[in-house]
Amino acid sequence: MEQLENPFIITGYESPQYFCDRVQETTDLIDTLKNGRNITLTSPRRMGKTGLIKHTFHLLREQDNNNVAIYIDLFPTENLADFTQAFASGVMGQLDSNPTKLLSKATAFFKALRPVLSYDDYTGKPKITLDIAKGTESHTLEQVFQYLKQSGKSCYIAFDEFQQIAFYPEKNIEALLRSFIQDLHNVHFIFSGSQTHMLQEMFLSPKRPFYQSTSGKAIGTIDEDAYFEFATGYFSKQERELSRDTFHHIYKMYEGHTWYIQMILNRLYSKTSRQIDIELVQECIADILAENEYYYQRLLRAYSKGQARLLKAIAKEKTVTGILSGAFITKYGLTATSSVKSALKRMLDDEIVYQSDSGFMIYDRFFGDWLSSTF
Repeated sequence: MEQLENPFIITGYESPQYFCDRVQETTDLIDTLKNGRNITLTSPRRMGKTGLIKHTFHLLREQDNNNVAIYIDLFPTENLADFTQAFASGVMGQLDSNPTKLLSKATAFFKALRPVLSYDDYTGKPKITLDIAKGTESHTLEQVFQYLKQSGKSCYIAFDEFQQIAFYPEKNIEALLRSFIQDLHNVHFIFSGSQTHMLQEMFLSPKRPFYQSTSGKAIGTIDEDAYFEFATGYFSKQERELSRDTFHHIYKMYEGHTWYIQMILNRLYSKTSRQIDIELVQECIADILAENEYYYQRLLRAYSKGQARLLKAIAKEKTVTGILSGAFITKYGLTATSSVKSALKRMLDDEIVYQSDSGFMIYDRFFGDWLSSTF
């Protein structure tokens, strides 16, 4: 495999060589799936959930090249038709890599849908799209599930950002999917997402179709010592030293949040300076904020002055527990509690602010750094 110029990747998944730790999480996922259980996987965005799924799928294929592992991102989907097309496109081409056999099988199975064979512009792999007529989405979806069932292969499917289906205009989507999924004994699912409360409601509420149909797992931070060893291994190849104190400073600053640490390590690796210290870390962060300043300014202008002041106050505190307390409101010169409450609701809906177990924080940590610097 070709070596990457920079080992600290910030998008996608390459190989186990560039994947840090998550040994127990990976073992748990493989064990759950191989023993016939579906799983709900949650974490805040950019914690490494997608990378973990793709790493797990890579290892499942390594264990048995007959295993079929399919990752489907539902975040861009807006309705059942989008879901069905994304699902069908993800499945087609995975059960048979031979283009001629693929089209022949798809045509035979989906007779009324006129399957079309094309090739992915990036990977060059064959893919099938279906002509889904309006009003036939449910029937087409059932056919895709049946296509998986009749394959007889062990299939593992990840629906990432699964909570997106709750925003579809069609009703009873959960019940529809549950009715198809419960009969698939050769297909096992990961339902993952970043909106923890929505997913918990879907899978833990007795009123919902997916009630207690999966195991649950929440993804936290990578162990600091393991991450330090991973990082220093690559810097030593450059004959550069990343001290434990400097790494701890990065890890603590972003509370172990994977993507932000990875971004800074990526920047540090690209620098020519031999000495990796906190000053160089701050230089990298300043570069990131400067590059994104125009975007951050536009984002902030979407809010009123009072709302912007609340955003900056949250950023300054980093994590706010008593956000409606008189002390917090007075400290930052905010308006009445009712105004703070309504502003907070909008920010939570916009996913600019995130509510963790420890309190409210700015979702994008770098945006939070920029806001804090402008207060």
